[in-house]
Amino acid sequence: MRYAKEWIHHSDRGVQYLSIRYTNRLETANLRASVGTTGDSYDNALAETVNGLYKTEVIEYLKADWQGLADVQLATLNWVDWFNKERVHSALGYVSPFEFEAM
Repeated sequence: MRYAKEWIHHSDRGVQYLSIRYTNRLETANLRASVGTTGDSYDNALAETVNGLYKTEVIEYLKADWQGLADVQLATLNWVDWFNKERVHSALGYVSPFEFEAM
């Protein structure tokens, strides 16, 4: 499996992400902070795309089946697992991330 040489935590310019305490936590965890630029709608395009997929594929599609928070959490965990491991992607030659890593 290939791993990133450096882990980056990217966020918007929310005050919670710019606080000294938060940036110290990132440093302790060996994460590099990356903060988006103000007024750049394309800066978080990938994150916004993933959020949109989550809302469409999980929230809107499954919400009628939920009885409580535990159901939402389980649906979210299952979707993230599928998204990260099993979904096919054009940038990977239409194979899953697991298949791509095994090549």
